[in-house]
Amino acid sequence: MSKLDDLARWQQAALVVVVLAVLSVILVLLAEGAVRVRHYVKHGDMWGVEDTFTKDSDSGLRVPLPSIDRGGIRTNSLGFRSPELSNPKPPGVLRIAFLGGSTTYGAEVSSNEANWPHLVIQQLQQRWPQVRFEYINAGVPGYAAETSLKNLRARVQQLEPDAVVIYHATNDLSLYSYEEAVRQGVARERTEDGLSWLSEYSLLSYLVEKNLRVRTQQAQASDAEPKLTVDTAALAAPFEAALVELGTAAGQVADFVALVTFSTHLRPDQTDKQQAAAAVTGLYYMPYMTITGLLQGFATYNETIRTVAQRLDLHLVDGENDIPGDPVHFADSVHFTDAGSKVMARRVAESLIGAPGFNELVTKKQAE
Repeated sequence: MSKLDDLARWQQAALVVVVLAVLSVILVLLAEGAVRVRHYVKHGDMWGVEDTFTKDSDSGLRVPLPSIDRGGIRTNSLGFRSPELSNPKPPGVLRIAFLGGSTTYGAEVSSNEANWPHLVIQQLQQRWPQVRFEYINAGVPGYAAETSLKNLRARVQQLEPDAVVIYHATNDLSLYSYEEAVRQGVARERTEDGLSWLSEYSLLSYLVEKNLRVRTQQAQASDAEPKLTVDTAALAAPFEAALVELGTAAGQVADFVALVTFSTHLRPDQTDKQQAAAAVTGLYYMPYMTITGLLQGFATYNETIRTVAQRLDLHLVDGENDIPGDPVHFADSVHFTDAGSKVMARRVAESLIGAPGFNELVTKKQAE
C-alpha cells in the first residue's frame, strides 16, 4: 500500500488539486517564457515597444528614451529615432523634421534604415549628393496633430529644421471620432485603456487579451449595436483647426513645409473579407465605428489635408493610394511593413524632388 492510500479522501483530493495547480503554473510560466523568447527573436528585447518611452519632465510629453538600441529601434541622445544631430546645425546642412505618430515612428519595420523618413533622406541624398541631408524623426506613437505642435515647440524647433514634413490622420480620427461618439451616446470604454492589470506585467496575458478584443471588435463591426453616425463636417472641423495651427507653426520654424495625405490598408474596392481584415486595428481603437465609417473618416481627413495645404500654401504630397492596400505593404490598418515603407518613401521623396520650393531650398544650401 502506498503512502497516498494512507491519506484520507479529502487529503488525496487536495493533493491532486495542488499538483494540478503547480503543473498549471509551470505551463503558464513556460508559455510566458515562450512568447518572450519569440518576442526577443522578432524585436530584440523581452519587453514591448512601450518600455522604450518616458515622460519628458519639461514638456510633459511622452517621448522615446534617448540612446536606446532595441529590436531594430535606435534613438539618438536626444530621444529621436534618427542619427545623432549637432546643435547648432552646421552650415550647408539641409535638415528635415518628420512630424507624426506611430506611422512616422515606424516600430513595425525591421530597422531605422527601413523606416520611410530614413529612406526619403537616402533618395534626396542620391538626387543632390553635393548637399548634406539630415533628418529628425519626431514621430511618436499616439501623437495627434495637436501633440506634434507641442513636440515641435518643445523639442524640434531648437534643432533648426529647414523643412518639415507632416503625416497625421489616424490618431486625430480616433480622438475626434471618440468625442463625437460620446456626444451621440455610442462610445464605450476605450479599449487601449481597459486592459487588465495582469496584462501590464505578463506579455502572454497582454497578447491573449488584446487578440480577444480585436476579434470581438471585428465581429461587432457589422452587428446591430448602435454605431457612430458619421458627420463629416463635425469630424473635419477640429482636425482642420489642429492642422492649420501645426502647419502655421511649422512655417514659422522652417522655410518649407509639406503635408502628406494619409495611406491606409482599408480601401473601398476591397472585398468584405479583405475590408474586415484591413480594418481590425482601426476598429480596435474605434469600436464605435463601422468599416464604412472608417472609410468615410479617412477620406474626409485626406480632403482636409488637401484643403489645409491649399489654404496655407504648403506643399502637398498626394497619392495616398499609391501604396497598395494589402498585407504585403501594411502590418495592420495603418502601419507599414518594410515593403510599404519603401513605397511611402518613394512617394514622399519624388514629390519633394519635384517641388519648386524644395528645389529653391536645396539651391540655398548649396550656396552656404
